[in-house]
Amino acid sequence: MTITQLASFLKITEMNSFSAAADSLGYAQSTVTTQIKQLEEELGCVLFERLGKTISLTSSGERLITYAEKMLQLERDIHLDVTDEENPSGVLKLGVSESLCVSRFPKILMEYNKNNPRTEIRLQFVTHDNIADLLQKGELDMVYTLNPLFEDDRLKILHKKREKLGFYASDKHPMVGTTVKEEDLKDVPLLLTAHNCNFRHMLVSDLDAKGITPNIVLETSSKEILKQFAINGYGVAFIPEMTTENETKNGKLKRLTWKGKDFPVYSQVLIHKDKHENRAINGLIEIIKQMN
Repeated sequence: MTITQLASFLKITEMNSFSAAADSLGYAQSTVTTQIKQLEEELGCVLFERLGKTISLTSSGERLITYAEKMLQLERDIHLDVTDEENPSGVLKLGVSESLCVSRFPKILMEYNKNNPRTEIRLQFVTHDNIADLLQKGELDMVYTLNPLFEDDRLKILHKKREKLGFYASDKHPMVGTTVKEEDLKDVPLLLTAHNCNFRHMLVSDLDAKGITPNIVLETSSKEILKQFAINGYGVAFIPEMTTENETKNGKLKRLTWKGKDFPVYSQVLIHKDKHENRAINGLIEIIKQMN
């Protein structure tokens, strides 16, 4: 059994095709077919049902996925940690919240790349509901997210910092300069993050508890779109403070004075509880702490 065979197996399960997996990996299809045949012979089982041009995982194949993902994650850890060199080489798979990518993370990544030129970071946007599963499966090594504090026995928080959510509007909005509570948002056009976002859930739950039906005129995961709509007077955006730094400095957006319920969110670095904290992870955490 080899890492190459396991990587081909996982690519086939991802793409549900031998030929597509071979193209993606840069192999001939016959090479991938041989790899899987050798793997099946060694394990003494069939991993894929082949029904004409259609394939499907067998129960044995389903069970192999978790082990294969862990093996590939261990291989990445070896390259990143088992070395006498100061700068590890290898791949670090990192999940990042969109809010952090818009604001803080690009500078962190530039600083990390400068200090660790031989480590390749592969980025993936994550949402609250898929973080734990991606870390448990080994599809990600580490997550840098902006969310309420995670309470999941599968995860370990390596770093956290309290952040702020706020209500933002154009400088001409009538609520600028006033004190705003939940009752004041009744009938106010609201610009909110997408339906599966915790920021939105926190606000909507708060308004529901006060008997207020929110007037949501726009929902999108893009903080840039929310800011542009607010700047142009289409409503009040409820977004992280860190994403509005440029617009508040140049006066395009004003933060409303909120006196309602607190909305605690944190920038957090998460790994699976059993994940080894290798040099690459620890190096990135240090830079996040310095630049936070």
